[in-house]
Amino acid sequence: MDIRIADQADVKHLARLLWLNATPEQRASQSVEEFAADLDTWWAGNPAHVAFVADENEVVGMAWLATVPRVPRPGVTTRRSADIQSVFVVPEQRGRGVGSALVQAAADHAFDLGAGHVTVHSGRRAVPVYERLGFASSRQLLQKESR
Repeated sequence: MDIRIADQADVKHLARLLWLNATPEQRASQSVEEFAADLDTWWAGNPAHVAFVADENEVVGMAWLATVPRVPRPGVTTRRSADIQSVFVVPEQRGRGVGSALVQAAADHAFDLGAGHVTVHSGRRAVPVYERLGFASSRQLLQKESR
């Protein structure tokens, strides 16, 4: 299994995985080919997002990392925050550590870029996976939902 940073050649694979992870209503609104074209345009305009893929003769999983510059402090002008997003592994590859490897690669990359912390908004079933990888709940990280 090869975990690597995706490039533009992977857009069709990333689009397929995002499409598979969408709701039936979302999939019905746009074909995977149409979505791939939209994703290609979106990604070109969003350089703060990096995608990681799990490749085993075909792309079977992904994790996205968004980095955000933070306000500098004296002596520290390159502060960053990072958020792991849209982790997905095809059902037949789940339970083999693919998702964990993707999340670890994304988190390591964030820290290499100077992120002080990495967040993730997880579904309930995935919380134990993130906890095994060193993620923990924080009293200081608060969230407000849109109306």
